[in-house]
Amino acid sequence: MPEKEFRLEQIFPVHIRNQIRMEEIWGTLEEIRVRIGQPLEFITGTGNSYLTLSDGAGTWMRAAEEGAAKKAYRVTVRDVAELVNYSSSYSLYAYKEELKQGYLTLTGGHRVGMAGVAVTEGGQICGISPVTFLNIRVAHEKKGCAEGLLPYLKNAGNVCNTLFFSEPGAGKTTLLRDCIRMLSDGAASDMGLKVCVVDERSEIAACHIGVPQNDLGTRTDVLCGCTKPAGIRMLLRAMSPQVIALDELGGEEDFFAVEQAVYSGCRVLGTIHAGSMDELARKPYLKEWMKQGVFERYVGISRGKDGGRRYQIYNAGMERLC
Repeated sequence: MPEKEFRLEQIFPVHIRNQIRMEEIWGTLEEIRVRIGQPLEFITGTGNSYLTLSDGAGTWMRAAEEGAAKKAYRVTVRDVAELVNYSSSYSLYAYKEELKQGYLTLTGGHRVGMAGVAVTEGGQICGISPVTFLNIRVAHEKKGCAEGLLPYLKNAGNVCNTLFFSEPGAGKTTLLRDCIRMLSDGAASDMGLKVCVVDERSEIAACHIGVPQNDLGTRTDVLCGCTKPAGIRMLLRAMSPQVIALDELGGEEDFFAVEQAVYSGCRVLGTIHAGSMDELARKPYLKEWMKQGVFERYVGISRGKDGGRRYQIYNAGMERLC
């Protein structure tokens, strides 16, 4: 028999699951916040909503409405316990390594982030118990979202070293993912490239038990669960990539590893948190790179009031291309 399609509602306790009309908000749903004693909150690109339970189907209420918080269903200790059990198929041990990072990945690429009381060992977090807060990040593949931008990320037919930047939640990883897919698959007049992804937190490929849940193209290899510096070094040695993609550059070691990849002749696509080019230029380690022209393209992403994305593309000389 074919495997039954996974639906995100399945991880909720039955009394909530039966009343969630997920199809009504699915297209814009980004996160579901679960906090003991607080309203169950659904965050979309156009605003936040609470769920009220009734004898029939549940009702959505805009969180900003007067009295909405009082009418909303409030999460119980048992609700969180059941959510954790359903999310892990009653086997948290199977997700031991992921849980050290504070999350687990579901079929379909959705991610359940956890907070509560940290369990430490040797100064390192090795688990969370009890879990009292959950953040369910909803995975949406948006195939084709990079189609209009990709021509700007090439120069004389070659892929430019590109850095995507935005504030958190604006869509950097979504855009990066689609660029990876398109470069990997190629086009009728453009042979696909060998792309390798260093997916430290499994946000790009969203691997579930080692298998990518997102479409990254036919010529893409993924290394997840390791640091970006270690991953870049391993991929350069073992997989002969033409393009390396990674997200959320942060510390000094990340930048040195990217530099190693660039000077090895590999093209690099990466992301970083920054709200503007000015903020980007103030980042440690990056300021000197900008002077040297290590990255040839910078793609800024912002969100409009309607939830839509806006893009600004700059070259190495900080000249805006579009």
